[in-house]
Amino acid sequence: MSPKNKISKKIILCLLMFVSASSFAQKISSSPTWWFGVSAAGNLNYYSGTTQRLDNAYFVPTAFHKGTGVRPFGSILMEYNSGKLFGGMLNIGYDGRGAKFDDVIAPCDCPATLKSNLSYVTIEPSLRVNAGATNFYFFAGPRVAFNLSKDYEYTQLKQEDRDGDFSAIDKTIFSGQVGIGYDYLISTPNAKTAVVLSPFMSFHPYFGQEPRTIESLSISTVRTGLALKFGKGSNQTVTENNNVVVPNRDVDFSVRAPKVIPQKRQVSETLPLLNYVFFDNESNKIPSRYILLNQSQASNFKEEQLEKEETANMTGRSARQINVYHNILNILGDRLRSNPQATISLSGASLNGAEEGKVFAEEIKEYLVSVFGINSSRITTQGRVKPLVPSEQPGGSKELTLLRTGDRRVDITSSSPELLLEVGGGMMKPIQITANQVDPLDSHVLFNVDGAEDVLRSWSIAMTDENGTVQNFGPFTKNQGSFPGKTILGNRSTGDYKVVMTGITKKGETVKKESTVRLVRQDDLIDKGYRYSILFDFDKTKTIASYDNFLKTTVAPLIADGSTVIIHGHTDAIGSEDYNYTLSRTRAMETQKLLNNALKSSGKNNVKFETLGFGEDVNNAPFDNSTPEERFYNRTVIIDIIPAK
Repeated sequence: MSPKNKISKKIILCLLMFVSASSFAQKISSSPTWWFGVSAAGNLNYYSGTTQRLDNAYFVPTAFHKGTGVRPFGSILMEYNSGKLFGGMLNIGYDGRGAKFDDVIAPCDCPATLKSNLSYVTIEPSLRVNAGATNFYFFAGPRVAFNLSKDYEYTQLKQEDRDGDFSAIDKTIFSGQVGIGYDYLISTPNAKTAVVLSPFMSFHPYFGQEPRTIESLSISTVRTGLALKFGKGSNQTVTENNNVVVPNRDVDFSVRAPKVIPQKRQVSETLPLLNYVFFDNESNKIPSRYILLNQSQASNFKEEQLEKEETANMTGRSARQINVYHNILNILGDRLRSNPQATISLSGASLNGAEEGKVFAEEIKEYLVSVFGINSSRITTQGRVKPLVPSEQPGGSKELTLLRTGDRRVDITSSSPELLLEVGGGMMKPIQITANQVDPLDSHVLFNVDGAEDVLRSWSIAMTDENGTVQNFGPFTKNQGSFPGKTILGNRSTGDYKVVMTGITKKGETVKKESTVRLVRQDDLIDKGYRYSILFDFDKTKTIASYDNFLKTTVAPLIADGSTVIIHGHTDAIGSEDYNYTLSRTRAMETQKLLNNALKSSGKNNVKFETLGFGEDVNNAPFDNSTPEERFYNRTVIIDIIPAK
């Protein structure tokens, strides 16, 4: 068998191994048309033929015939892939074709070696052929290479080493290649920019790869490497000639319903307290919505009084929780009174000037001193134009009125752990409250339409019970929608439903999917649950990292094996609806990731997560958006822990 045939067999074997190794990967779900990126690879070069004249002045005594070597390859690339059978590829880059020849023995019985350092600037256009519904692709095309370097190194025992440039080197090489690759999507399916990592392997046969115009040296090359490609994701709708082009894919429909629908749950909630007091426009007095006491009432006030349940608590946090926050000055006074060594700093901010900001701070100081009897030396005040963490950012131009209302406030800071707790940055130490939660989130029926945001304009749900009564819900535009099971059942204790999802695609076509669900209502109060909350500054997700220790040491230990953890993210109404939805889901998913890692570290694996992003959805928002404190509390991720029954 000839050496060249042996090389061909090795190449075929490598390609088969590559196909086998990639066969278990998942299919890409995002398919941009144009891709741009870079690639890096190693060239395994095989030399054959005869090489004896090195340059015009030197002829080695013994000819070299074979050799091998690995040299780098790197390129910038462009690719066209419409998802159909054929596409195109273009690589322009550096191509190393050097190698070391097999050693020979000169007539003087002296070992001799020869190394080459051939390299080229290569241009490689290729036809891309997609392999059916998989992410495999094949490619083939010409190679045009322009010589970049041609030096050699020759050594022979009993003779001085020699180096120089090969003579008679072709300045331009015309050859070809054939190869296979696989596209792995490494970005999220809904990312604005899709990112693909593509391992590939190609074979460059010796045809046309004779680098010299003399003798018979030829080179065969196997190239293996990775390409990193970026493209505009398929979740973006493209308009061409007034026709909407959408991804050519189906949607998947499923329904998640609770085994039983709980009507109430007793919840022990750890409620974070914002360390802010907001002031109304055109006023430097503490707003009337904050609960202010006289001296007699203050002498009997204890923050523990706020922990006792007085009113039912709805799905979110509702009036009871905002009432606790509106007692912030009384809670602060009680904590200062109970911890005589603690001190605080009040920093007031107003766009009207630092002087008015200090007036805000002095108003709060006066209340604490005159009503709760706190020594004035324990409270320092200062004025600022903007608060310590402003909502209005440089260059911002939208909804500035709402943002500036949130920045007209007093920040409460302290180094005393009895007052503040560093879980996410400077919040007041949280307070424990107990409430009966009515219509909890896990009593909702969830409708999941995977791919809806990519494919559908909107979708609706029709639920038909065994008596033929139809209830309609929607329209929805996100991948997920929900509705309380209590509302669906009405006065009935059980119900069997046929569920039909009807969607309208972005092309105007109708899509229908069906499922069934059985609902059962439970009227009794069920086991106690736990609730924790994370609050965020405006438009920020990075504060999740500062909750890492809090989630590991406080929240995770309460999650027992078999529990269900419902994590739901929310935002205020500032900004676009789509942006807020994505932001809330990002916050919720990051929270789940931190909790899941903590649970795995402690050996807890039998925990079910349901993670949702509601954005600014008014039907699920914990609060209204009419006051700055409501908007701040809506920037949240809520964690509900439901023990196993």
